[in-house]
Formats: sequence, C-alpha cells, structure tokens
Amino acid sequence: MEWASGLPCRHFGGILLRFAPRRRHYTDVTFFQRRLPHWRPDGKALFVTWHLRGSLPHNRFPPAGAVSAGKAFVWMDRALDEARCGPAWLRREELAQAVVESLRYAAGALRYFDLHAFAVMPNHVHVLLLPLVDPSKLLHSVKGFSAREANKLLGRSGEPFWQRESYDHWVRSGTEFERIRRYIEENPVRAGLVTRAEDYPWSSAHAGANAGMAGQRPTPHF
Repeated sequence: MEWASGLPCRHFGGILLRFAPRRRHYTDVTFFQRRLPHWRPDGKALFVTWHLRGSLPHNRFPPAGAVSAGKAFVWMDRALDEARCGPAWLRREELAQAVVESLRYAAGALRYFDLHAFAVMPNHVHVLLLPLVDPSKLLHSVKGFSAREANKLLGRSGEPFWQRESYDHWVRSGTEFERIRRYIEENPVRAGLVTRAEDYPWSSAHAGANAGMAGQRPTPHF
C-alpha cells in the first residue's frame, strides 16, 4: 500500500498518553476525556494538533518520564516529524491544500474561529486559533470537511482519514502565544522540509508573507 512517501507500519492506531494524577483547578474550564485530557477555558486561544490515522503505531508510548501533557506532546510531535512509516498523505499538494482551504473557510466564511497560525505537515496539522464557537464544533467541521475532500482525491469512501483524538492546549499569556506561533511556523524547518519557514507553502508563515490569512485577527489580549 502506498502512503505518499511513507512506508506502511505493521500496527496502526492512536497513541495513548499516560499522565500522573495531580490536583488541578477547573474554574471556567471545559474538560473532555477520551484518550487525552482537554482543558478548554472560554475566551482563550488554543493550540491544537491532530494527525493522520495510523501515523503513530498503537504500541508506541512516550518515555516513562513524560508524565506531563507538555512533555507528552513534545514526544508525540517529534515522533510524527521523524516517522518513517505510516501514511504521509499530506505530502501531496492537493491534499495539503484541501486542509488549508478547510481552515480558511471555517475561519473566514463560517467565523468559527480567528486563525493566527497553522502548519500542515506530511502526517499532522498544527493550528493556533481563538475559538468563536465550541471547540468541539469547529474541530469536527474542519476535520470532517478536509477528510471528505481528501478521501475523494484518494478515491476512498467511508474510510477514516484523521485519528479521532486531538491534542489541545489553552494559551496562558501573550508570551506563550508568540512562542507557540513560532513553534508552529518553524515546524517544517525542524522537520527538514525547508530551510526557511516562509518557503513552506502549507503554513501561515508562507501565507502571511504572500497572501494573508482569512479570519486572522490581531494577537489576543491576555
């Protein structure tokens, strides 16, 4: 089976990240529990990542010391960047473009969120946004639309395209917001896809330099 430059893996499925229990405050925070904990306070920017179904083998886990959500995410992101097997459909220009268009449509036409940064990598997507509707609704819209368009282009029908789970992190400060924006736009450079962030066509670094982003707004106040 061809995976658009990725080799098939023997085992597929989502990654199960384990977290040590600790005390947290949940005031004005929405909590979702599937495989990852999701804390989503109202009116705060979100850093969201999701990946192609099967892009991480189900028997891969973070190292034993990665007990925090932040450390687990760094492990997951590095594993996706360095993956040598599994689907890499988003290397194909028409599929990456379908994801970019779904983000722009949801931000500009539907006004589901303000879009601040994004990068469509070969097997995963990073987005920094300010939700204007329930985050679950906007993620369902973007992932659902892009999956349908991608499956049409791939000649598939009814097959899962994205892993159901997603990682999200609410942004605590303006400093963190800028750090995450840089992290997203530099991801193609870290992964060895380009030497300059602005040269990667499927990210806000490129779009901001050339055409702007529909639905983009000034940096939120914290």
